[in-house]
Amino acid sequence: MTEPEPRTERNVLGGPLEACGTEPLTGFYRDGACRTGPDDLGSHTVCAVVSREFLAMQRELGNDLTTPRPEYGFPGLAPGDRWCVVATRWLQAYRAGAAAGVVLAATNERSLEVVPLSALRQYAVDVPDDVSGLE
Repeated sequence: MTEPEPRTERNVLGGPLEACGTEPLTGFYRDGACRTGPDDLGSHTVCAVVSREFLAMQRELGNDLTTPRPEYGFPGLAPGDRWCVVATRWLQAYRAGAAAGVVLAATNERSLEVVPLSALRQYAVDVPDDVSGLE
């Protein structure tokens, strides 16, 4: 796995990419951040605070996020956990009315290649000072 240069990635607000979660340890590179690189074919770039509805929908789509998979360093998620999710999967849930909350400061700007910023903002659970008044 080739990791990107540390601290070079930006969030959807244009600032430095902040950590998403360490309990459980998330990120494609399992470093707590939604960093991405050439090996991350799914683009695990949206920092989501998963809900029961989001997890249920993902399971229905064949993406079981609740069952532990220790061989991949995956503990299984519970509602309220923060996890770097695949941008297209988050967008599917958004369109179906089952989107998870989003931590904008920890969501990689690369997610904007798939998900409109306006959709992410609708589900923002962090409201950084620099977003007030922007649309």
